[in-house]
Amino acid sequence: MSVTKALPPLCPVTGLPAKRRIQQVSSALLVALWRISLGVSTTRLLHDVKRFGLWESPCGLAFFDPMIVGDAQFYQDFYRRLGEGGPWREGLVPRSDFARVAALIAPGEKVLDVGCGTARFARHVEHAVYVGLEEHVATTSADVRSETVAQHAAAYPCTYDAVCSFHVAEHTSEPARFVGDMVRCLRPGGRLFLVVPSWPSALTDIPNFAPNGPPHHLSWWSNPALEALAAQLGLIVENVELLPPSPDSGILYWMAWLTPKLTGERFFRDAWSWHGSLMWSSLAGRVCSRLLRIPADVRSFELLLIARRPV
Repeated sequence: MSVTKALPPLCPVTGLPAKRRIQQVSSALLVALWRISLGVSTTRLLHDVKRFGLWESPCGLAFFDPMIVGDAQFYQDFYRRLGEGGPWREGLVPRSDFARVAALIAPGEKVLDVGCGTARFARHVEHAVYVGLEEHVATTSADVRSETVAQHAAAYPCTYDAVCSFHVAEHTSEPARFVGDMVRCLRPGGRLFLVVPSWPSALTDIPNFAPNGPPHHLSWWSNPALEALAAQLGLIVENVELLPPSPDSGILYWMAWLTPKLTGERFFRDAWSWHGSLMWSSLAGRVCSRLLRIPADVRSFELLLIARRPV
């Protein structure tokens, strides 16, 4: 009796079949890693999936299948555990992605920040007209609206000189649609600024690092993947940049710097050597991030796409 081989999943950027499966990851392992290493329960989100596939698409995007998105309760629990190191704290934050994008925005331009959180980027673009989008609006003095980007694009098409998003696309199950709605908000000639985690990078050097997988990061990006996304949306690519290390994420760089080099073709494994490596890098990374500066030659984990909507 012949056995029908399951077809590979489709790339969420191009719609083409994935070219290879990098590895399979059991749901039970991910649930345990989230619970033990970060104290966050993901059982209600992941329990219906026996195992996830981590796939590589022809455009160079790595993505998980199925793509299970974290809900409001998950992120509330996760960011509470991060405390002062989490993305929901307020105030002026020294981040290389914020600084780079702010430098490219001219005075008086209309700027839309999608998935803005507490609108920390607004403090970097006080020379511009800022609007932020966040479904769960936190208390902030900036103009932040409780809307999805699709809702905002329907109401304000072709409105903004610049539309940006910092580490949001990798959390969505349909990144091409998400960024396509961002593009709809741009005026002709306006620019898109999209920051995403890169692969390979400091993040993917950390073995058994739960935030690298569902329900948090659903995709890992490369230069060709971002260029393919821009082509899919009819954008003109001005540059794809590997951003310099950000002081805001020192612990991640130190964890990657200090961990035994176990990842490569596998990123999650239920083995004591992998669990021990994660524990060591986490403890040592916390100490080093408090005492030392980030080494100048450490690999970054952030890519910035700069693309323009055609006139």
